[in-house]
Amino acid sequence: MKTLALITAAGRGRRMGSARPKQFLALAGKPILAQTVEIFERCRSVDGVFIIAPQEEMDPVQREIVEAYRFQKVLKVVRGGRVRQQSVFNGLKAVKADCEIVIVHDGVRPLITPALIEASIEQARKTGAAIVAVPARDTVKRVRPGGRLETLPREEIWLAQTPQTFQFPLLFQAHQKAAQESFKGTDDASLVERLGQEVSLIPGDYHNLKITTPEDLSLAEAWRSLERKSV
Repeated sequence: MKTLALITAAGRGRRMGSARPKQFLALAGKPILAQTVEIFERCRSVDGVFIIAPQEEMDPVQREIVEAYRFQKVLKVVRGGRVRQQSVFNGLKAVKADCEIVIVHDGVRPLITPALIEASIEQARKTGAAIVAVPARDTVKRVRPGGRLETLPREEIWLAQTPQTFQFPLLFQAHQKAAQESFKGTDDASLVERLGQEVSLIPGDYHNLKITTPEDLSLAEAWRSLERKSV
């Protein structure tokens, strides 16, 4: 039974304000998406990778990412959906039945570490579902109807990242149920929670940044530069 990764790269990146989708932009001289895939190539526990891309970008992903960097674990480029949840479901439907563990990861989180990926796989094998998250650093407010503010207990608030890792039948069932009931979740874990399944939490890394704005890209560049200097 295999461990497979679904790398979502179907967004248009409108907040980045660039002509091309953000996953093709360069970080330290290499496309963001290529850097993300490279991390999964290095994970011994990952047997294969599916990249989920917009239909009009499927051929460029194949040429400019998979073939250009000679990735061996990429099994298929899958057509994305209108929203991320549909894209992940498309990826799940492309996976063969011999998959035991499936990892869902944002294509624009290139600073993820192999250690965190491996930890999420191990935890999902034990409990069925695991996500990487970090504690909230700021005070969190909830706005009630009428504009009334309520302060939430910060020690209870965690910010979800990816990877989010699951036993394959569990995540497939969760997406299937959500599609049948037209339910739209905020992430894959929220769909699994609807089944009554507990989701384990793995402390993540604040450097595991999702690059969505020019400021994010500049910050990731700075962190990469520091990494190179420390080697």
